[in-house]
Amino acid sequence: MNKKLLDTIKKLSDIESFKDVCHQQNENNPMPSVEVLEEIVQLIRSILFPGYFGDAAVNSKTMLYHIGVNIDKLQVLLSMQIKAGLCFETRDETVACLEIDKMSKEKASLFITLLPEIRTKLHTDVIAAYNGDPAAKSFGEVIFCYPSIRAILNYRIANALLHLGVPLIPRIITEMAHSETGIDIHPGATIGEYFTIDHGTGVVIGETAIIGTNVKMYQGVTLGAKSFPLDENGNPIKGIQRHPHIGNNVIIYSNSTILGKITVGDGAVIGGNIWVDTDVPAGAKLVQRK
Repeated sequence: MNKKLLDTIKKLSDIESFKDVCHQQNENNPMPSVEVLEEIVQLIRSILFPGYFGDAAVNSKTMLYHIGVNIDKLQVLLSMQIKAGLCFETRDETVACLEIDKMSKEKASLFITLLPEIRTKLHTDVIAAYNGDPAAKSFGEVIFCYPSIRAILNYRIANALLHLGVPLIPRIITEMAHSETGIDIHPGATIGEYFTIDHGTGVVIGETAIIGTNVKMYQGVTLGAKSFPLDENGNPIKGIQRHPHIGNNVIIYSNSTILGKITVGDGAVIGGNIWVDTDVPAGAKLVQRK
């Protein structure tokens, strides 16, 4: 048995067996931490929705202190994680650690300046969820309980970081929401205001999807890619538009699949359990035949 274990260790240690699945980090380069990123998301929730998350006793008199303390902590933790993401992506050992450290702090500060804008967008998402669900009793219930708001909050955080040039961290943040809610939104997607997902479980929104304003989806909806074009070497071509463009004021009912670089026009309604891979005109209603 000892010989078998030794042989197993040797096989697992063979460079050919792990060269594509082992990350060999450079000295003094930190690794991203899911635990710290979870803490960061909780901090942002408490900043954007004070009283619902974090210190429940916050009020108008203590708000400035509450926000200030959390922003200060967020700045430190986020800078560290952005640095970890940049170091993870950097293969060039000539890039000075001090340069990455400075860049990380600048990106964290820029992100924090975007929080008022992110809160404004999330406020519209809360309104859309409340107005779109007759079972919702208050904005507070939507903020505190609805999985769609948790997933969209993570997406809007991740999308802002992605546009600031932060690698890896945005994807981790949206995958955290995916694990928590069953809603899978790629941080690269473009989503307008007043967006809501009713129930939410099983929704998939791809990287290059574009969603307009006042769009409502139900559970199980997929905005996916129809095919993956290959280059001359047979490898998938990345970074091209391959997901649907959903117009304004569109409703997509449960378990419908919309694939490829197509357009769903303004005001269209997609019924449940429908496969769509061609353009849908504005105002159209697609339903299953009885």
